[in-house]
Amino acid sequence: MNTATKPGLTGAAFATLLLIAFMMGANHVAARTAFNHGLDVVTAVTVRSLITASVVALILWQQKVSFQVEPKHRKFLAWVGLLIAVQSVCLYSAVARLPVALALLAFNTYPLTTALWARVLYGHRPERAVLWAMPVMMLGLAMALDVLGAASGLGAAQHWGQIGVGVVFALAASTTFGLALVLTQHETVGVDGRLRTFTTMAMVGVLAALVAFTQGGFHWPTATVGWWGLGMLTFLYGTAFTVMFTVLPKLGVVGNSAIMNVEPVFALVLAWALLDQSIAGMQLVGALVVVGTVLWLGLRKR
Repeated sequence: MNTATKPGLTGAAFATLLLIAFMMGANHVAARTAFNHGLDVVTAVTVRSLITASVVALILWQQKVSFQVEPKHRKFLAWVGLLIAVQSVCLYSAVARLPVALALLAFNTYPLTTALWARVLYGHRPERAVLWAMPVMMLGLAMALDVLGAASGLGAAQHWGQIGVGVVFALAASTTFGLALVLTQHETVGVDGRLRTFTTMAMVGVLAALVAFTQGGFHWPTATVGWWGLGMLTFLYGTAFTVMFTVLPKLGVVGNSAIMNVEPVFALVLAWALLDQSIAGMQLVGALVVVGTVLWLGLRKR
């Protein structure tokens, strides 16, 4: 009998994963602050992505990683870049319209959309655990979003009139991100993770800049606090991605990355403290159901 066990998560690795989750959650709170003071979504995505790409490029140069990509990978790296560009715009659009935590919770359904795309494109049958998780996660999301409008007291129609567009953006972000993950897993095997991050962020930044120019140029913050928000979202996002692709592989925690899905919890606390955003008790229970289900999916023994 094989008695080998999966190595435990070290304290440093666990702290690093939580730090990344915190920075990602804080990035979206900073983004909402900037959006509230004149920044538009496309400008935010452009600045964040191009600066992150520049930092990763410096890391690649310093670590002497080759920038060469095999021809068979180029097409799919382009597709992944396009999908992440769409995902980035959709997620920030959701954050601009919904309480930050709820936008992230709706986006965190991406394990389900990933399983769906793997089934559609590659014929992979979802694991039984994923099938069991689907209704539980959907129930938790329905509670968190207050689909019947009971917690808001507005009724379903008026409540969805307020949150509907934001929810659509968040689910679109989940869908495109799930597809990007599936293509990355199946079609970019062998590409260095740092190089893949650079090409993706560079493409996202360039595409977002092109969209901005077709819409009359960039729309910058109109107040000092908005500039602070832009600076912080760029710093937090870039730092989190850099740590994710340079430190995590050395810590050997790839299999435990689901811990980072506590991001909506951090966002919930930060948005309550900094933006005065709060949700009802029933919505909080639903949020914990979604986060708990995603954590269980990621951390279960296989």
